[in-house]
Amino acid sequence: MAEHKFKIGQSVYFKNAKVRTALEASLGAYVITRRLPAADGEFQYVIRSAYEDHERVVAESELSRF
Repeated sequence: MAEHKFKIGQSVYFKNAKVRTALEASLGAYVITRRLPAADGEFQYVIRSAYEDHERVVAESELSRF
């Protein structure tokens, strides 16, 4: 059985291919705040940036080690 690649509290880099300009997403480190079950065959995570007031739900493939 597959396991999550990242742990809660770990710093990660968000590399969303859908984002085309820096204005569409905050730059800098994100922290994993929750691990979610797989959706469409891929683990999901809740991440938070110190520079935003909200959290994001992202797929594991959109993250890399910071």
